[in-house]
Amino acid sequence: MSTPRARVEIRPMAGSLGADIDLTGPVDDDSFAAIRQALHDHLVIHLHGLELAPEGLVALSRRFGPISRAPYIKHMDEHPDVVAVKKAADERKVSTFGNAWHSDFSFLDQPPMASLLYASHVPTHGGDTLFANMYAAYDALSDGMKRLLDGLDALHSGKPYGTGGIPGNVAVSRSIGIERNRPEADREIPHPVVRVHPGTGRKALFINSIYTQRFDGMTAEESKPLLDFLYAHAIRPEFTCRLRWTAHDLAIWDNRCTLHYAVNDYDGQDRLLYRTMVQGERPVPVTPRVSSMV
Repeated sequence: MSTPRARVEIRPMAGSLGADIDLTGPVDDDSFAAIRQALHDHLVIHLHGLELAPEGLVALSRRFGPISRAPYIKHMDEHPDVVAVKKAADERKVSTFGNAWHSDFSFLDQPPMASLLYASHVPTHGGDTLFANMYAAYDALSDGMKRLLDGLDALHSGKPYGTGGIPGNVAVSRSIGIERNRPEADREIPHPVVRVHPGTGRKALFINSIYTQRFDGMTAEESKPLLDFLYAHAIRPEFTCRLRWTAHDLAIWDNRCTLHYAVNDYDGQDRLLYRTMVQGERPVPVTPRVSSMV
């Protein structure tokens, strides 16, 4: 008796990026190839109605590539490749994980190429995730701005986890174990402001307001006006989509060409998602950099 073939139905989520995917049957090689292509085409994909235990999430993540573990974040004891992203109903007026526009852990030498987030339990309303298309943000810039940015590097740092912690001593959720006051998180890693995606060959902005500190060779004060412009430009509404969660949804996004933002508007409700990341490569610039080493 032949095994039923999986069927993949893809529906665009918004004009700029994102796709909803209904999957019928197991994730066989053909359906996985369609999912991978949808990720290239839509940057963010939202799969519905999956029954995934943490070990199943890890297995699916490994089909994209080696697992990358999040630094400074506590992973599950029984599943060391998985982070439980949780906020309890009694946690009110606290900052939540990912509650600012960012690309995951861009301060790493090889930032993750993709993140996977599976919804175990979600609020009746609220707790959406926003995404922004960094291809579109780059394409919409003037030719002069593109020429300037193509030759620049920016310095990224894990300072929210470093010796200064979070500015302002903002209360954070107790439900996610985050390490602070780590001196090694304060180091600055240069990455191109515009990176070339290895799968599509397209150019994408690669800066974000959490981890990007300044342009290489400039001070933070000199960098701030242009970085602030780019941060605001990158999240223009026409570059974004909004993902609304239901239980047993899986979101997969490409960190190399998107930003995302976890909306913290569900005080008084429980929310639990399981998260993995896939290892990426060192970002490739538009133009080769000349080494300053003699």
